[in-house]
Amino acid sequence: MNELDAAREMIDAWNRMDWDRVVALFAEDAVLHSVMQDPIAGRGAIEARIRALTAGLERIELRVKAMGVIDGRVFIERVDDFDVNGHHVELPVVGILRIGPDGLVTEWLEYYDRASMMRGMGLPADFSHS
Repeated sequence: MNELDAAREMIDAWNRMDWDRVVALFAEDAVLHSVMQDPIAGRGAIEARIRALTAGLERIELRVKAMGVIDGRVFIERVDDFDVNGHHVELPVVGILRIGPDGLVTEWLEYYDRASMMRGMGLPADFSHS
């Protein structure tokens, strides 16, 4: 399986809300890093984060705008369109995945505006505005 096929399989698992499959597509020692937060290392920790993030999730579609491989990493420009706890969010995201030779994700970096996501989800902002 090439890098793009592995990335497409991960996107498909998210869109089907198949969390067992999403978790299984990470290597045992993978790292998930939303760059505005501390990285999460290890499949078990990643599973706990995904289960917490998807609690209350009613629907999700990761709409890929562009995807390609640069220097062995898959770059994905997308819009995450989801409904959670009665709130609708459309969040522009750039994800960068490293895929191991076994087709499993070894590293996933996420770049997005966290304040916009929190606002869209109806949650308090992370930072106070003085």
